[in-house]
Amino acid sequence: MPGRLSSVRRFASAHPRWIVAAQLVLLAVFLGSVGWALRGSLHDATDDLRNADPVLFTLACVAVAAYYLLFVLGWMRILADWDIHLSYPAALRAEMVSMLAKYVPGGVWTPAARVIAARRAGVTDGALVTASMLLEAGISAVAGVIVFVVSLAWVKGVNAPIAPLIAFGVVVAVLLHPRVFRPLASKILRRLGYHELPPLRGATMLILLVFYSATWIVGGVGLWLLLRSVGAHPDVPSIVFLGGVSAVGAIVAVVSFFAPSGLGPREASMYGLMLAVAGQGAALGATVLNRVAITLVEVLLLVVGGLLLRGHDDEDALEAADART
Repeated sequence: MPGRLSSVRRFASAHPRWIVAAQLVLLAVFLGSVGWALRGSLHDATDDLRNADPVLFTLACVAVAAYYLLFVLGWMRILADWDIHLSYPAALRAEMVSMLAKYVPGGVWTPAARVIAARRAGVTDGALVTASMLLEAGISAVAGVIVFVVSLAWVKGVNAPIAPLIAFGVVVAVLLHPRVFRPLASKILRRLGYHELPPLRGATMLILLVFYSATWIVGGVGLWLLLRSVGAHPDVPSIVFLGGVSAVGAIVAVVSFFAPSGLGPREASMYGLMLAVAGQGAALGATVLNRVAITLVEVLLLVVGGLLLRGHDDEDALEAADART
């Protein structure tokens, strides 16, 4: 098995264009299949999108932006536990660059973009940045599974593979345990020529688990507003469920390696789950608007972090230089 994996890695390194082409073919087949399956709902969705409430859509974008702005704080907390301190504008830029890099086929651009952005901000340890991304994604995924499962107590008629989802959450939680993650990550880092991974306190991981659970609920507010913008009327308690739906969509996006930014699989999973609280046309319309909203917000936050807040970083750097002199 190791020999076969090495052969696959050598082939992927030698033929990157073939790998990208294969991903695009798989994506086209998937999108075509989904489009064919949903053809009966497309007409209703088109009417809903045409009549979407712009005010509610704008408020949904604000909620999505709030989710991202909060999410950055979690990554900063992980780095701070390793005595790496990034300013908020620098962390925001790095997060948004890596989010947008997901749209580039290949899969490696997301961590590469984060490492490069962090290096420009003064953090040169790419191994620690990559490890922090794994922790960030893992803890957030476990938190999302918890939010989704808890919400099932009051949302009925959900058609979802609950057992595999819970199993996924348990496996990720075990891998993230400090006694598992640190030795495993350190072993890999040493083979790559890096030093041993510093410890991350269990208390910090617990705090982040609660924190990321709250961020998913904020994301649920955005999805709830999108559903209302296309004429659906989900009740307020469904916000927690919709936060879990957003989390499941994000998890599907990560595991769907063939789809840039999970384009297609993410939408298919979210559409299927939202049918528990909305009709087919509204669910499909909100799914389309959700992709528009997250992409728009990621671009705008990158502009905010890269341009509007850069001056704040420059002022802090000048003050620090004056203090040293």
